[in-house]
Amino acid sequence: MASVAIDGVKKSYGAANILHGIDIDIADGEFVTLVGPSGCGKSTLLRMIAGLEGISGGAIRIGDRVVNDLAPKDRDVAMVFQSYALYPHMTVYENMAFSMKLRNASAAETKEAVDRAARILGLEPLLQRQPKQLSGGQRQRVAMGRALVRNPKVFLFDEPLSNLDAKLRVQMRAEIKALHLRLGTTIVYVTHDQVEAMTMADRIVVMQDGRIEQVGRPLDLYDNPANRFVASFIGSPSMNFIEGKAGADGFETPTGVRLPLPLAGDNSGRSITYGIRPEHLRLDNVGIPARVVLVEPMGSETQVIARIGEQDISCLFRERVAIAPGDTIQLGLALDQVRLFDPESGKAIKH
Repeated sequence: MASVAIDGVKKSYGAANILHGIDIDIADGEFVTLVGPSGCGKSTLLRMIAGLEGISGGAIRIGDRVVNDLAPKDRDVAMVFQSYALYPHMTVYENMAFSMKLRNASAAETKEAVDRAARILGLEPLLQRQPKQLSGGQRQRVAMGRALVRNPKVFLFDEPLSNLDAKLRVQMRAEIKALHLRLGTTIVYVTHDQVEAMTMADRIVVMQDGRIEQVGRPLDLYDNPANRFVASFIGSPSMNFIEGKAGADGFETPTGVRLPLPLAGDNSGRSITYGIRPEHLRLDNVGIPARVVLVEPMGSETQVIARIGEQDISCLFRERVAIAPGDTIQLGLALDQVRLFDPESGKAIKH
């Protein structure tokens, strides 16, 4: 196991700048997720840690070694890819043992390492099968087992669950998290799925356009986003944003809808982006009038799209509700959960 330090790391392809000076310190044994939309640079950064991409500036340290110029095989990291990358003509055992073969390990040492990984990942009954005989989840476990056999200092995961169906993704999330808890290994995990990031990581690094927007524990980012981008990216369904201005009686939209404003001092006339998460809205007999546009019953909860003024917002009710499109409802909100943002900079407004 080892810590990972990323200091001012940059990446350029000719005149195109991909990463603009990334700084992250990952503690020994920590599970850190890099999350952001496609093209934000998260996979490029992971490949730079692995040594599969060159570094245009800055330094990467694994443990106490600067690894900028080290070949991938000398960095003592193991990477699990989205595509599994298994050898189709080899059995599960042979796939998992391949790295040991490259290191000229003895047959006994190889068998011990493979058996240990297979036992941890529940692969023992599958060791003599070929990849084509496995399900997607089983193939991903084999890819993880191949990495585990190497006993690396750092595990790198590049969107490993993207090819799995929804049920398998949930199962594999639990298995990867359980693996981390059991081994205490340093993990850097890339995903565009914020649900994966929220449920698995010790800390999340939110990226956009080759820059870090915010770093923190999942619930810290959820409760106190630094800006509108983080607020919109973390949380499912996404936070609602309403444009308007602060007035003497609270917040007011251009169509005259008034909402309570948790902002002290005289801010009359100040343009504000008003943010409220769907789960922080509730049905209220004396709330804000809204017209129901869409109702999506989910069993344990109900998601509703409602229109206030001329804007549609999402509501997530933790119970079943007897409403239908076209109905008028009254919405209350948790004032302490309102988040305010500057419309120009997108930065959070403290209140």
